[in-house]
Amino acid sequence: MGAMSRSAFTTHTAHVNDVDLAYTDEGQGAPLVLLHGHAYDRSMWDGQVKAFSEQGWRVIAPDLRGFGESEVTPGIVYTEEFVADVIALLDELQVQRAVLLGFSMAGQVAMQLVESHPERVSALIINDTVPQAEDAAGRRRRHVAADGIVSGGMDAYGESALPKMIWEDNVQRLPEVAKTVLEMIQASPLEGATAAMRGRAERNDFVETLKNFDKPALVIAGDNDAFDGGAAQRMAELLPHGELAVITNCGHTPNMENPEEFDAALGTFLGKLS
Repeated sequence: MGAMSRSAFTTHTAHVNDVDLAYTDEGQGAPLVLLHGHAYDRSMWDGQVKAFSEQGWRVIAPDLRGFGESEVTPGIVYTEEFVADVIALLDELQVQRAVLLGFSMAGQVAMQLVESHPERVSALIINDTVPQAEDAAGRRRRHVAADGIVSGGMDAYGESALPKMIWEDNVQRLPEVAKTVLEMIQASPLEGATAAMRGRAERNDFVETLKNFDKPALVIAGDNDAFDGGAAQRMAELLPHGELAVITNCGHTPNMENPEEFDAALGTFLGKLS
């Protein structure tokens, strides 16, 4: 297993696809699955686990393979493998359909899951991500980044990534949040982080997936997300039933930078589903 638990919630473990996956499972009601981003872990969702389990949802938040307390697979882990793990975990938990929320890298995992297992998703929420596959330059950047993690370690990677993960103003304004995010990245297993980074280089393109997703969908983005460049707006327009929520005064990680506004936007969307 990976690192010590960073989540405030009980750690459950499931053995799926030859790896041990750690996960949070709180509350009773319709299932809401929260998937964390690259070099994060499920503890990023602790605020939402608390808020939405109290609002009558069963909130399931796994540590993806190679992250948090889940087992590390060295080499390359492809988006499809993360999807297979999530599906196997849902099977284990006897969850037929869930509302699915994917953040950043896991936004792409969520889109791949919708592509390959549409019947398992009752509604889709994608948070600070992009649907396009990488071009040659993008693939090269991912592999260079992975090489940099190997040579420099997670401490250096965390320091360099932090101003992109949190709006730079908030690194100053919200020092506790910045510290939590930095420590989460730095605690991430190096082999897991590089395996996922290399796998992301080869991910599929999800533009058609979004166009064909005929269920409720919400796109959430921070108003100062360093990676967005208009992607959130375009994704909301691609989705037949897409809505857009832009969270103010935050960067790439709005659920931690501005949780009140994030939870309100998510809660409004979820409220319309029941």
